[in-house]
Amino acid sequence: MTTHDAPASPALPAPTATAGPAVQIACRALGQLLDRRAWAPGSQLPGERALAERVGVSRSSLRQALALLEAEGRVHSSPQRGWFVATDMVSEPPSVLRSFTDIARERGLTATARLLRRHVRPAGYEESARLRIAPATEVLEIVRVRGLDDVPVCVDTTVLVRSRTRALEDVDLTDRSLFAELEQRAGVRVMHSTYTVRADGAQQEEAELLRVPLGTPVLVGEEVTYDQNDTPVLLGRAVYRGDAYRLEATLHRNSD
Repeated sequence: MTTHDAPASPALPAPTATAGPAVQIACRALGQLLDRRAWAPGSQLPGERALAERVGVSRSSLRQALALLEAEGRVHSSPQRGWFVATDMVSEPPSVLRSFTDIARERGLTATARLLRRHVRPAGYEESARLRIAPATEVLEIVRVRGLDDVPVCVDTTVLVRSRTRALEDVDLTDRSLFAELEQRAGVRVMHSTYTVRADGAQQEEAELLRVPLGTPVLVGEEVTYDQNDTPVLLGRAVYRGDAYRLEATLHRNSD
């Protein structure tokens, strides 16, 4: 997965045989505006008429330029809604466990976190089994909205075994890495996880928090994370905007 953090010079689509001078002018002008972040990632571009006037081309040339920029992954169209700036993305590298904060930092982005809820409750039956604890054991549930440069991309729910993570009950988790806080305050070092991803539609709360229409495609990642002693530490459920997340995997074919 790639991000669209502004490069030193515009990464414009290569002109095609059908891309005339006006289309090339529009590509360059729009590329420069995107590089300067004239519009925030994930935001809607102005209407075609206003945009064509701004870059000084016809609406026909503008549409061709937008199509080229869409092929480069810099903008995308939504039927009946218009054109949108591509969202900076989180990419899980193959077979490597990284925190959201680490992934953002590696791409030159700032990871943000806004705490929605934090409370202690009894673990459910399935949670108890996955965390290897007795049914109804107390767990700490933390729900946050994670963002990239203040653009919300993920609703993150974490369930931790309370007896091992009491130090997190009163910690300010605003814009902080949960993995880092676990290690620094509770002496729990996250080492590996089992992870699954599935597609879904954004529910009401998720849609509002991620600023997308109800039912918009989202990716749901669920994990069980283990510490240095191979003991389950937490259960995670992250709901990502579909345009802001990609999972990479390395696959091997059996020799027989």
